[in-house]
Amino acid sequence: MSLKVVDLGVARGGVPVLEGVNFAADPGEAVVLTGPNGVGKTTLLRTLAGLQPPYAGKIILPDAEAIAYAGHADGIKAVLSVRENLSFWARVYGHGDIQPALEGFGLIDLAERPAGNLSAGQKRRLGLARLAVTGRPIWVLDEPTVSLDKQSVAMFGAAVRRHLDGGGTAVIASHIDMGLPVRVIDMTPFRARASVSRQYDEAFL
Repeated sequence: MSLKVVDLGVARGGVPVLEGVNFAADPGEAVVLTGPNGVGKTTLLRTLAGLQPPYAGKIILPDAEAIAYAGHADGIKAVLSVRENLSFWARVYGHGDIQPALEGFGLIDLAERPAGNLSAGQKRRLGLARLAVTGRPIWVLDEPTVSLDKQSVAMFGAAVRRHLDGGGTAVIASHIDMGLPVRVIDMTPFRARASVSRQYDEAFL
């Protein structure tokens, strides 16, 4: 399933940060967004995930429920075990088998441990494992390798590769080499100009 953005403009805190963003991500393809801190990568990903509206342009998706988003928060319940966390999300998304997610993210030996007792890296792996139980074809990921060691980065890269091999798509904000064939798009040329910011402000005065 393809994702396409056309002349997209996104804002953070009412201030435009990116404008004129155009790209497509097709089945089996990973697109990596790069650029300096603060350029607007997170804002763009949140907009793609439907967490905030764009101020210009459009996002083209065949299915509004196609995207699974993983941001900076891991989205786990500390009092539930690893298995219970994944089982909860599997029920939410209608996919009952969590075993591939446990295996793919190295969580088999941690399955019965309360999530609150995990290390930062283990929590991150659990948070990312949620993607594998959603059944959604487009993964939108914001700095997914934060808190992961080298082995876990490789594990995550393998999980993304399996997703792509199955016809999935991934859009990832990252500066880390995950060992994947990717198409890199630098967000720097899409910085919003001051004139765009003024137009945006005037439109809402």
